Amino acid sequence: MNASIHHGPLSTAFPTLLTIDLDAVVENYRQLAIRADPAQTAAVVKADAYGLGVDRIAPLLWQAGCRFFFVATLDEGLHLRNILPDADIAVLSGVTQGSEVEFVTARLIPVLNDPGDVQRWSAACRATQKLMPSILHVDTGMARLGMTTIQAETLAQDRAAVEKIGIQFLMSHLACPDEPDHPKNHQQLNLFRSFRMLFPELKTSFANSSGLFLGRDYFGDLVRPGCALYGINPTPGKPNPMRPVVRLMARVLQIRDVMTGDSVGYGATWQASKPSRIATIAIGYADGFFRSASNIGHIYIGSIALPLVGRVSMDLITADITALPADSVRSGDMVEIIGPNRDVDQVAQDAGTIGYEILTNLGQRLHRQYRGDNPLA
Repeated sequence: MNASIHHGPLSTAFPTLLTIDLDAVVENYRQLAIRADPAQTAAVVKADAYGLGVDRIAPLLWQAGCRFFFVATLDEGLHLRNILPDADIAVLSGVTQGSEVEFVTARLIPVLNDPGDVQRWSAACRATQKLMPSILHVDTGMARLGMTTIQAETLAQDRAAVEKIGIQFLMSHLACPDEPDHPKNHQQLNLFRSFRMLFPELKTSFANSSGLFLGRDYFGDLVRPGCALYGINPTPGKPNPMRPVVRLMARVLQIRDVMTGDSVGYGATWQASKPSRIATIAIGYADGFFRSASNIGHIYIGSIALPLVGRVSMDLITADITALPADSVRSGDMVEIIGPNRDVDQVAQDAGTIGYEILTNLGQRLHRQYRGDNPLA
């Protein structure tokens, strides 16, 4: 049984090992680009490339042919510009008051979400006497960011203003693309087409990761995959078409026997119904393992799923390993938290959340190991 336990070269100083497969990220990008062709395929690398390391991932995507990147905030855009001096970098949160100079200096592309963004970018273009690129965001059903129909119609009537803000793309964002049969998808597509009639000269950007699997009507000229690059399934309920990117292992710190009726963990939320063996494992919510997985989630040893028992704490989880042969697990062994047996989407389901949240919460004290051709290694 011990042969199925991970005995790697990892130093005992590190209680966890997060392996990030850079080759898988690149292969996922290439497969999505093939699917999107002839549309251009951008990469969404916001939130530190979904928590996996934009410094490592963005240069490889550039080498793979990606030329257009999306980030969420100005500071993310400034950071990425230092990494990729020649890339097109769009900032989804728009151009806030006072940020215009930084946008211009760093050659960042603002996504214009409302009339205020349009006014600020128009003023910046006038001040520099340059037609600097931007993206116009229209709201087709998310009710978050983006121009309303009335705001877009008003802007469309002022052709001189439109021509002075360097709009490259008309974009919108799908609310339910991971549910292919949801009527909202077609409603948003029809509304986006009506917006397009207001700005017929503009190229379009509509599909995100899941949108790429709705059909070519949703692609436009620029697609914006994010989660699929990092191995999250863009087609829930179907086999994942993407290569897995992350594997997370954690170290067993202690094995203890408990008697019938003994409780484990804070709040005594689990009690042994029979004599049991409990493994205490060095990972907790400070590392991004969600407390909501308490008494629900699983870890894997070899191909055996073993249930979490008791509450997830800041630094520790506990698993019932009674089903394994005695002495088959030792202190110091590494067990699978995310991996071939339980992917990030399944771990997220246990915690009542989504894979995006799992990845972006992976804590900084996890020991990270990158695999793949990495120019920065």
